[in-house]
Amino acid sequence: MKLIIAIVSNEDSHTLQSELTKANYSVTKLSTTGGFLKLGNTTFLIGTDNDKVDECIELIKKESQTRTEVVPSTASYDLGRYASFPLEVNVGGATIFVVDVEKFIKV
Repeated sequence: MKLIIAIVSNEDSHTLQSELTKANYSVTKLSTTGGFLKLGNTTFLIGTDNDKVDECIELIKKESQTRTEVVPSTASYDLGRYASFPLEVNVGGATIFVVDVEKFIKV
C-alpha cells in the first residue's frame, strides 16, 4: 500500500477531488498555505494499492494544470521607499510525494 501526498492549487482542488472520488480513491483533503506566494493550496492524502499509484498520478497531472499569473511585487530603494511592479509567475501544477505505508488500520 502507498500514501500519495499531492499539493495542488485551490483552483484545481474541487475538480481533482471529484475525479479522485469518481475513480474510487480514498481521499482526505487538507487546506494548506504555500511558501513563495503565500497563496492557498490544498493537500490531498490518498491511500491506494501499489498497482494504482501511476493511474492516480496521471489523474492528478490531468487535473492540476500549470498557468501563468501576474502578481504584485515590491522592491525597496534607499530612504525607505518601495516601488510596486508586476511579476509573472507560474502557478498551479502539483507537487506529489509517494510513500510506503507500513501498516494500514481502519477502525
